[in-house]
Amino acid sequence: MRSFEYHNPTRVVFGPGRVKTLTDRIAPLRTAGVLGERCMVVYGSDRVLDSGLLGLVEGQLKAADCAVVRFGGVRPNPRLDTLTRAIEQIRDHGVNWVLALGGGSVIDLSKAAAAGVMYPGEPWDMVFHGQAHYRPPTEALPMVAIPTLAATGSEMDPIAVITNTGTRQKSFIRSDAIFPVLSILDPELTVSVPPDQTAYGVSDMISHVTETYFNGPGNTPLQDGFAESVVRVALKYGALAVKNGADIRARTQLQWAATVALNGWVQAGADGPFVVHAIEHVLSAWYDIAHGAGLAVLNPAWMLWAGRQNPEKFASFARRVLNVRDENDADAAARGAVELRKRFQAMGLPVTLQELGVSRDDWTDLADTAIATVGQGHEGRRVLPAIRPMDRDAIVDVFMLASREEWL
Repeated sequence: MRSFEYHNPTRVVFGPGRVKTLTDRIAPLRTAGVLGERCMVVYGSDRVLDSGLLGLVEGQLKAADCAVVRFGGVRPNPRLDTLTRAIEQIRDHGVNWVLALGGGSVIDLSKAAAAGVMYPGEPWDMVFHGQAHYRPPTEALPMVAIPTLAATGSEMDPIAVITNTGTRQKSFIRSDAIFPVLSILDPELTVSVPPDQTAYGVSDMISHVTETYFNGPGNTPLQDGFAESVVRVALKYGALAVKNGADIRARTQLQWAATVALNGWVQAGADGPFVVHAIEHVLSAWYDIAHGAGLAVLNPAWMLWAGRQNPEKFASFARRVLNVRDENDADAAARGAVELRKRFQAMGLPVTLQELGVSRDDWTDLADTAIATVGQGHEGRRVLPAIRPMDRDAIVDVFMLASREEWL
């Protein structure tokens, strides 16, 4: 376990129907001068319009004496050009705080725009992508998040992910300046999420804790217990929510699991590199696939590959979380990867690269791009850091496993 500092300034308001308390939550922040009088509401599809949610939120903002500027059309894997337009709109309309109404992509775009309007360089410079002298943002406009999907945990973390379609790179901004000041987590807002998007969210939240669980420093029994609980809850209630989207009990458990997975509790003292995310970001940058879909394919494949080198931890996970009974650690580790893949497949998630449309001809270029974007020096070469550092050949090996229909 590593020494650490933990800081999370986001106030969370959680529970069904809580979105209707927005005015009451905003008013004291307005009085204290934390939030100004002009808000930009960022959203994705017209679903928030058609459902009446945008109107509800705007009405509550106006009741708190806030003028509203809309910025819609944010797509999954939010793009640099969209970020640039959002920054311009903030400046043009004198916006002094941002409200994100949507899924992780909307929240990420909102964080990046809130920081970008105050950043002294180009917006892409805020994003870490292998530059020698990275300067993360140090200040941002205040941001409030109202997630409509249980997935990324972006509503309570200091991270935003942006895609540059010109360079075909997707990577992250990390800065304490982009923590939301307030997040309202209302599970009722997620009941209309379709089964495939619900399943993508389950895959995403699971990968957030397995990255740290397997790549951390070890000797972290409390954090391991947190991680194992998140995965068990995500698998159990994810299956129920995929089957019946109106199951508010399942939606409530998923909403909190997604937030706990990435609000820093699991990672405190155990933080490890997010190697599967680094590889998936390249897939979604090149092929514009859903992030959770890419993770559903890659995470079990990486577990199978990495578990061959360090089976003890992978076997422990398989036994504690997936009820694997193999006594031999190597067998249990492999069985755990297979079982997780089966659980994903039962939710309707893709489990092979072919299902994502990823061409084998691109494998080496995808691997090289991942390493160039977030790789680090190791023994005279550049690799993706992990429990077992990954060079191009290792990434291609994972792609090979991810292309096979059967493993055992």
